[in-house]
Amino acid sequence: MERSEAYYFSAALSCAFLVSCLLFSALNRQQRAPYMDEAFHIPQAQAYCEGRFEQWDPMITTLPGLYLVSVGIVKPAAWLFGWSGNIVCSTGMLRFINLLFSVGNFYLLYLLFCRMHHKKAASGFQRILSTLTLAVFPVLYFFTFLYYTDTGSTFFTLFAYLMCLYGNHKTSALLGFCGFMFRQTNIVWTVFCGGSVVAQKLSEAWKAELLKNKEQKSLPAKGSFSELIQVFRFLIEYLMSLKNVTTLILLTLPYIGMVMVFFVFMVLNGGIVVGDRSSHEACLHFPQLFYFFSFTLFFSFPHLVTPSKIINFLHSVRKHLFQYSILTIISLFLVWKFTFVHKYLLADNRHYTFYVWRKIFQRHELVKYILVPVYIFAGWSFTDALKSKSVFCNLVYFVCLFVITVPQKLLEFRYFILPYIMYRLNIPMPSLSKLFLELAFYLLVNAVTFYFFLNKPFHWPNNEEIQRFMW
Repeated sequence: MERSEAYYFSAALSCAFLVSCLLFSALNRQQRAPYMDEAFHIPQAQAYCEGRFEQWDPMITTLPGLYLVSVGIVKPAAWLFGWSGNIVCSTGMLRFINLLFSVGNFYLLYLLFCRMHHKKAASGFQRILSTLTLAVFPVLYFFTFLYYTDTGSTFFTLFAYLMCLYGNHKTSALLGFCGFMFRQTNIVWTVFCGGSVVAQKLSEAWKAELLKNKEQKSLPAKGSFSELIQVFRFLIEYLMSLKNVTTLILLTLPYIGMVMVFFVFMVLNGGIVVGDRSSHEACLHFPQLFYFFSFTLFFSFPHLVTPSKIINFLHSVRKHLFQYSILTIISLFLVWKFTFVHKYLLADNRHYTFYVWRKIFQRHELVKYILVPVYIFAGWSFTDALKSKSVFCNLVYFVCLFVITVPQKLLEFRYFILPYIMYRLNIPMPSLSKLFLELAFYLLVNAVTFYFFLNKPFHWPNNEEIQRFMW
């Protein structure tokens, strides 16, 4: 890191932490009592603080990683600073754990951008600005100030990905296990890390194959159907070799071990969810992919919604009208047969998803079908942004995206945090103007979100508890 870049990075991190501390103080003054899911998480963490590790709230559906880390941080700090018992595991102190995780996320994002976008691909200022932008990504940033699993889950997943990129696969798998202890679905990102290793080896072999075909003048047109056929044939031939398969297994052995641990957990637990499973039933909710593409289009509009993108999309539709017609028919069918509406989505008016669903999807029965062209554009633009990555890297990512989103019945923006961050890390570095626009948009969304949370509380009928709007 050059000296000037180090100064800019330190200034960005310091300013972000200072603003976060001020927001943290304001939120804790306004909402002292546990709110929403904190009503389950905080008493559980406090039980662990008191040494009652056998106590477990059956309403909690995640593993105890957050509580174990919290005790591991708070208890030594209490001994070191001489804090009294009522401060050690108070609501504010437990929330502060996530503020520490957010600092770690900031640093990890910067290291990831440095690793993935070297000096020739991006300037130091671009990397720092990208880091700051993703660090204040509205959905993730909001839950920095509450005692939820999202910030810690993101920290260990990003750390695992960073170690994977540096080739420290045993460390990566171990960090993946930590992420799994925060949220079981993070096993998908352990698979993503292992898959990235496989994709890299396949890409190297594919480049050699392309070079050979170029010499023989049998190279298919890039992006053509014949190229896809050739990639498929290459993949089959490569995996038919015992030597190649053995090499891939040895390279990904730590990740395979982690996946085996996950399957043992699944067998012993009788499923992926611990505690209350009634509200977390798996299903084939294919429109979740459409919602994620739309979510990405909204939060990444400076990169995905540009005049050139729109023109290129229209050219693509005109050129491949038959394929897009088939895609539209399939999408309409998936929306028709596989749209599920979770009871929480209709009943809980504290979440923004409630208003998205009511104001858009419930306006008319046909709205969900009318939005299909938007989904197709969002999906095309999303895929186009990742075209700089190899076909094998994209294949791994899209398989993981499918697994992480489609089985979820509940439309919950928090489930989109990690898929979005992984996408944002892997697209080419945007120009400074787009980065400034993206940052300004995120800051505006955050300002509105915190304004409504802090200053627009409301009450439910026959209920004295204060309710607040949130993601």
